[in-house]
Amino acid sequence: MTISAYQTTMLPLMVFASDGHEHTLREAVDRLADQFKLTAQERKTLLPSGQQAMFLNRVGWARTYLKKAGLLDSPRRGYFKITERGLQVLKESPAIINVSFLKLLIRLAQETTNCA
Repeated sequence: MTISAYQTTMLPLMVFASDGHEHTLREAVDRLADQFKLTAQERKTLLPSGQQAMFLNRVGWARTYLKKAGLLDSPRRGYFKITERGLQVLKESPAIINVSFLKLLIRLAQETTNCA
């Protein structure tokens, strides 16, 4: 399998975090690499810069966007966990979570805040 774009790792990352525990990015990368059935070579594939593993980068960007949308939180340095809002989103069983989905969530939250 080829290494996925960061958006395709968003929903699996949310499901991984849905246990409510704090997790490191490394834990998530290992679990998602298994889930995506990445080979040892794919797990080691570096970005063109040669500075970081590509899949680690993809999951890292997914985590960043999910945090910006309020679905994940960083309770302490190097750890993340799902938020109540994140659990609510998962209860709706979305088929996909991507940047468009996150923008819609943010816009709806802003509209709700502005109406109150």
